Amino acid sequence: MLNINNCHIKNLDNTLRVHSIESFGTHDGPGIRMVVFLQGCKLKCLYCHNPDTIQTSGGTEYQIEELVGMALKMKPYFGKKGGVTVSGGEPLLQSKELVPFFKRLKEEGIHTNIDTNGRVLNHFTKELLDEYADLVMLDIKHMTEDGYEFLTGMRNKETTFTFAKHREASGKAMWLRYVLIPDITNKPELLHAMGQYFKDYKTIEKIEIQPYHKLGIHKWETLGWEYQLKDARENTEEEINAASEILKNYFKEVKIN
Repeated sequence: MLNINNCHIKNLDNTLRVHSIESFGTHDGPGIRMVVFLQGCKLKCLYCHNPDTIQTSGGTEYQIEELVGMALKMKPYFGKKGGVTVSGGEPLLQSKELVPFFKRLKEEGIHTNIDTNGRVLNHFTKELLDEYADLVMLDIKHMTEDGYEFLTGMRNKETTFTFAKHREASGKAMWLRYVLIPDITNKPELLHAMGQYFKDYKTIEKIEIQPYHKLGIHKWETLGWEYQLKDARENTEEEINAASEILKNYFKEVKIN
């Protein structure tokens, strides 16, 4: 990963507040991708492995044309499937600025992808979803309101499902992502509930299971924040496979990341 936190770039119009940029990413959408991690998120998920992206005051301002230039240099490596993914943090907090960025990428024939929690659905987000985002990866936190609040610190999980409905109406591709935490999100009744909710969606190409891990604990400690899931255990291989088998009843493809 290319970390740009220590770089200094003048703050101009048409900029994005960026945390870091990863070259040759292979876990954030199809093919080889340039992944732009934007700064800022309104949620504080207990399992977040990039908590340094949460504060909106951090990051570095990058001009859109500079980012497009980086993508063009990488374009020969993208092949037929790769492209640019914006992640975070929550990238759609900067949805207004993402519109011209994605528009330029589309002009250059580069595949575009948004990795989001789906809590922002303003005019600019709708323009992105309807016109410029070839793919959306939507993070489903939890299927109950109490569970959602426990994990994220916020209520109103329905915003995510409203977002999903809008993407479905656009007719454009969507992947779901789901972090599998033993005894919290990895429960058969929750997996079935998610499958039942989305089983009739036509735009969902796959669901990605992300087994819980503790790789981000040191970042929480560096920030002086308490990591509240330190006693949570990781999934066994049998538990992961069992969850996968349940979800295969509802989705075209189930991938374990």
